[in-house]
Amino acid sequence: MNMRAAGAVFIDRHFHALTHKNYRYMWLGQCVSLIGTWMQNIGQSWLVLTLTGSSLKLGIVAACQFLPILLFSLFAGIIVDKFPKKKILILTQTVSMILAFALATLVLTDTVRYEYILVLALLLGLNNTLDMPTRQAFNVEIVGKEDLMNAIALNSTTFNMARIVGPSIGAVMMAWLGAGWCFLLNGVSFIAVLYGLIHIEAAPYVRKMRAKEGILKEIKDGIVYIAKDPILSPTVLLVTVIGTLAFNFNILIPVFTKNVLHMGETTYGTLMSCLGVGSLAGALTMSFRSKRGPKLKLSMAASCMVAICLILNGLSGSVWVCGTLLAFTGFFNILFATNSNSALQMYAKDEYRARVMSVYALVFAGSTPIGSLFSGFIADRFGANGAFVACGVLTGLLCLFITWKYKSSLSTQSLKEQEMA
Repeated sequence: MNMRAAGAVFIDRHFHALTHKNYRYMWLGQCVSLIGTWMQNIGQSWLVLTLTGSSLKLGIVAACQFLPILLFSLFAGIIVDKFPKKKILILTQTVSMILAFALATLVLTDTVRYEYILVLALLLGLNNTLDMPTRQAFNVEIVGKEDLMNAIALNSTTFNMARIVGPSIGAVMMAWLGAGWCFLLNGVSFIAVLYGLIHIEAAPYVRKMRAKEGILKEIKDGIVYIAKDPILSPTVLLVTVIGTLAFNFNILIPVFTKNVLHMGETTYGTLMSCLGVGSLAGALTMSFRSKRGPKLKLSMAASCMVAICLILNGLSGSVWVCGTLLAFTGFFNILFATNSNSALQMYAKDEYRARVMSVYALVFAGSTPIGSLFSGFIADRFGANGAFVACGVLTGLLCLFITWKYKSSLSTQSLKEQEMA
């Protein structure tokens, strides 16, 4: 067997979602755009910390970026159902590009102020409120249910490859040319994903509306549907805990780098890349096992491992130990996130999927303002080490309680898998 044939067999076995032309357009665009996104993420965090010197103010920026998701994501799920998702994504990605260019202009012209960053973060959050559930629900339209988990795992792979490359490039850019170039290159990177979206040809799923069906009733029906489902409900609760307490790295890592390790931009970029290396390994692991489907047991176990890693991170005091622990944290984070995301999309009925994913966006990203303010406050009072430990302890206790409370759901999932088969 020649190399080309062997490569085709490998892709068909482990990355089968790439055999779909529409998904390839989306995936290749994201490969470029997400590198820019991660450059902007670390650039913005370091810029705010440099301007203010306050971890609490850094937490406020993160809170502003995710507050709209907390407030409006449930309404966004209704909108996503009513319009073609491709058109929505073209709009949201264009807005993200404009906001990146706006921040770049402010920094490169030396007119940036903390208040301006807050406003741009809030606008980006409003845009992401619509973008996130749309992208999640769009996966089914371009790959189908059979390759859904593989597509989600590949998305995670791309995201975390960018998490390795983006911070590394961003750290060099900040050290040599300043943070403004991170934001400028991020704006340019959106051209790739817009090009891919324009070339996608997929039959859109638009839910037919029933007479006298108001928005609030639709939202209520979606929440009731999740609450009554024995697989969806514990998954959403676990995602709430992890999203609130375990994904505050944009707050904790720069503060840990500056105040505990007493290092600069390069070390910060390196630690973020370590997190990305572990996350990439987790994403590839999920891609290789995607044919087995999502397992509630895996989400429960991975969430507890995330808690342990956070506690150990807080007890570390060297660059090498912290980097290694962040790699393990990233690994279990992505195992959890990919498995949970896949379960919500796979087990949700078509007419509820957009609403389920809007709830996912609410509890995973919308809860970030609470977590950002909490971790920023703890880091201000007790240091980054204390914030890592506090988040880890709370995560562990809550995840153990949810696991105990919903242990009967494990057997229910086995029955559902038999029915789907």
